[in-house]
Amino acid sequence: MPGGRDRLLLGGDVAEVVMVKRPVPAYDWIAYHADLGADRVAIIDDGRDLTISFGELEDRVRRLASWLASQGVESGDRVAFLAGNTSDVFEVMFACSKLGAIFVPLNWRLAVPELEFIIGDCTPKVLIFEEGFSDVAATLGVPVTLALGLPFEEAKAWADPATAPPVTATHDDPWAIMYTSGTTGHPKGALVTHGMVFWNAINIGSAVGLTRESTNLSVLPTFHTGGLNLYTTPCLRLGAKSIILREFDPERVLRWLTSGEISHFFGVPSIYQFLAEHPGWTDAELERVGSYACGGAPMPVALLQRYADRGILIRQGMGLTETSPTLFLTDAEHALSKIGSVGKPVLHTEIRIVDEGGGDVRTGEIGELWARGPNVTPGYWERPAANEESFTDGWLHTGDAARMDDEGYVYIVDRWKDMFISGGENVYPAEVEQVLFHNPSILDVAVIGVPDPRWGEAGIAVVVPRDPGAFDGDAVLSYLDDKLAKFKIPKSVIVVTELPRNAAGKVLKRTLRADLTPPRG
Repeated sequence: MPGGRDRLLLGGDVAEVVMVKRPVPAYDWIAYHADLGADRVAIIDDGRDLTISFGELEDRVRRLASWLASQGVESGDRVAFLAGNTSDVFEVMFACSKLGAIFVPLNWRLAVPELEFIIGDCTPKVLIFEEGFSDVAATLGVPVTLALGLPFEEAKAWADPATAPPVTATHDDPWAIMYTSGTTGHPKGALVTHGMVFWNAINIGSAVGLTRESTNLSVLPTFHTGGLNLYTTPCLRLGAKSIILREFDPERVLRWLTSGEISHFFGVPSIYQFLAEHPGWTDAELERVGSYACGGAPMPVALLQRYADRGILIRQGMGLTETSPTLFLTDAEHALSKIGSVGKPVLHTEIRIVDEGGGDVRTGEIGELWARGPNVTPGYWERPAANEESFTDGWLHTGDAARMDDEGYVYIVDRWKDMFISGGENVYPAEVEQVLFHNPSILDVAVIGVPDPRWGEAGIAVVVPRDPGAFDGDAVLSYLDDKLAKFKIPKSVIVVTELPRNAAGKVLKRTLRADLTPPRG
């Protein structure tokens, strides 16, 4: 601790040693690799057919930092970004790093009132936006705005890169505010520090074997922690290459995965599901990719097994915006023997599974997952009440219900708040969903609890069928009879064409509960 003192014996004399904790500097990754190998490819922007070297990226970042400084952006100021997937997002992110400013990626899928809430919450000084969002940008009231495309390029062209300041931030300083998906109520802005991004790069990079020679294919939205940090920022730290897709297109993704150029790929369960349903999946040489991983939502065991039957090992992991994001990843040696598990915690993090009183549960028991480490957020932007509620002695309450087996492997049972009580028994929807995914008539499914006059709460299975014309909901419920306890079996089935999901691939169960009329008992 700063000013802390220790005592050290030297040759019989007592010497007093003052231990001073110095902040860890946030080094400039892009400048380093530009100096080491300016011609090495940093990013391929697939949507624009644009290849950017580390030397070019450093020049772009420096020029943008100089332009932002000319607009009055200083350390601690917020810079918002509203656009689809583009390599420009990393220019903005690293320009903020040079200035000590705070990068705020905005979810372009949100409605205007939702964006207005976020803008009012973090009060950015500058908004950089894609031209397709011009009308939205005009309504948000940010003092300085800049459109991508020609205005963005001209602003950088006129800026002097020599005036860009060196990075002076430390690992404790905020680099970004990332707003949570808002599955309940208004979103909260999770502070993401330079240290969190660094330790995530170490944790996940080591776990999946990223090197300077790796090539990452990125398909997740870049307003989301997964799109930024799995694995593009870890690759930028190493001097490796990332390919950024404008959007998820199964055919284009399969083309890249079978090209022989991709070493690492991370997806959410819905992406793997769409790939497996594409006509080209059967003949695709997917084994050409060295590392597949999945997170963002529980991966159906049936889908993991479908890939495994083709020799494709998908390592399941788990994380949160608040953990930058990686907490877990199954090791390759146990990805099949522990199928359904998210593995053990990554190296530089700690976890606990606790009961409602905050005491550790016994092996095999279900409790709430807590996490602590240098990859965990220090808190939420201007949310003292949320910080008080979400942390205990530095431990983040993740809101996930989990259990640990006798070998230390963790299984995410469900979201703690998605659990419902039917006839006095706890029901975890994810457990029911895993069984339903084995039914060949079901393409996608979510289970929710709704009020019921007889049982207190009862389950509803909301199903996307493979063949709507041949689907039989009663047969699906009968399918569960010998596979689950009676209190876990949903009382009814509702057919929909698709399930509402957020950017991380999580089903928005709050939306389902609001939209669906509970059955009358």
